[in-house]
Amino acid sequence: MRRVVSLCLPYWSTDRISRKRGVSPSEANAALSGQPLVTAIETHGRKLIAAADPLGRSLGITPGMSITKARTMVPDLDVVDADEAADAQGLERLALWAGQRYAPFVAVDYPDGLWLDISGCGELFGGEEALVKDLFRRVNGSGLTAQIAVADTAGCAHAVARHVPAGRPVIILPGDQKKAVGLLPLAALRIPAKVASDLHKMGFTRIEQLIAEPRGPIARRYGHELYRRLDQALGHAPEAMAPIFPPSLPQARRGLLEPIGTVDAIAKVIGDLTDDICAALMRDGTGARRLDLHCERVDGQYQSVRIGTASPTRDARHLTKLLVPRIERIDPGLGIETMILIAPIVEPLRSAQADLTGDTHRGPDLGALIDALANRFGRDRLYGTTPRSSAMPERTVKRTMALRDGADRRWNAVLPRPGRMIEPPEPVQVIAMMPDHPPAQFVWRGKRRKVVKADGPERLQGEWWRAKGLEADSPYLVRDYFQVEVEGGGRYWLFRLGDGQWSSTGPMAWFIHGAFA
Repeated sequence: MRRVVSLCLPYWSTDRISRKRGVSPSEANAALSGQPLVTAIETHGRKLIAAADPLGRSLGITPGMSITKARTMVPDLDVVDADEAADAQGLERLALWAGQRYAPFVAVDYPDGLWLDISGCGELFGGEEALVKDLFRRVNGSGLTAQIAVADTAGCAHAVARHVPAGRPVIILPGDQKKAVGLLPLAALRIPAKVASDLHKMGFTRIEQLIAEPRGPIARRYGHELYRRLDQALGHAPEAMAPIFPPSLPQARRGLLEPIGTVDAIAKVIGDLTDDICAALMRDGTGARRLDLHCERVDGQYQSVRIGTASPTRDARHLTKLLVPRIERIDPGLGIETMILIAPIVEPLRSAQADLTGDTHRGPDLGALIDALANRFGRDRLYGTTPRSSAMPERTVKRTMALRDGADRRWNAVLPRPGRMIEPPEPVQVIAMMPDHPPAQFVWRGKRRKVVKADGPERLQGEWWRAKGLEADSPYLVRDYFQVEVEGGGRYWLFRLGDGQWSSTGPMAWFIHGAFA
């Protein structure tokens, strides 16, 4: 299912100028009691307001007002000549940044926003909500006023982002676009202002009123553009968006003589594209870490998929194997007429010396295996581990990237830890000769185990310096760990909570925390 983010920047022109002047977000907020900033354009010998910052809007200055009239209202108005080309270039730079971080398909929504097709991208951030929250936080943190909405259609997201000032990202649930736009004014449909004004005079104040009326009479009077925009917002008609790609990135393009729609045909073109882009990467001495495949349909819509690699590569066969399984996520519609493959993230990659058989591989190709698993099951489900300094065993393991070189850090060989940690520790019933002796036998998950060997205790005390958590609330807790071996060869890691002398150190209860290989 398609999901589109509309990022609206209602004060883009003035925010861009403030950032160019080096005004931080906090300074900009403090400036709300200072001098309003506006941009102006000259038309027919008059200077008119093109954009006003939040302070100017609060004082009644609106776009279209003459500078002369605005100065009568605010004499110390800060007027800067409008620069539409610089505004557009700034939006395109912002789109390229968003394309690198959030989604392979990003389009500029001139003059004050972006569209991001985040279909299938949410899982990389822990969900769709986490993705848009991260986008909202970063854009606001850069000093830009942002409004964000997510919906099934670009038209619905565009309308909600600009007409529902919630102060946070608004997520429209799949299939709810009719309910979301129903209460909005007709201007939210991106129709000419005169058409919206005329319909308002006729009593149409909300979009739901337009939906309820017969289309024929209104379409004959105002044209089909009105209902085209309505159908696009409701998802009944396609909407073309032009994605933006950095021209400097390695890319390959195939324009097709006839539209294609079968899996075999798409896979054949993917193979040709990977050959072309790998040749470009070879010339640049780089390898791809990420590839975006864009398919332009005959109705103008784009379908995009993205793959990542654990290490830089320009192996065309390997990249094709990663892309082909993603074909099932591409909806060809009535046919695909253009396919584009772009490498947005590349890294230097030296050429490998081939042996007498022409093979350049040495040993197992671990990167290819990780790429195949990560692109099939999700990159967040594949990771490595590295030691981390901590007094508590459950915090000594840190997740890392799957192919991260962890040679710089080693596990403590003097104090070995189990290969399998049980988190949280599970309570066990223990019989010991004396309260402070090692276990003689214990019962775990209903099975009794007799201990034949034991080593310990290794006393650990909680990290009492932590600001919050269990150890901050109970700073005197003590764990005495024992490595025990049971009949049959199993080795386990048990601990007793408490030292038997002070009740504040624990209730003298036993737990199992891990099993050795």
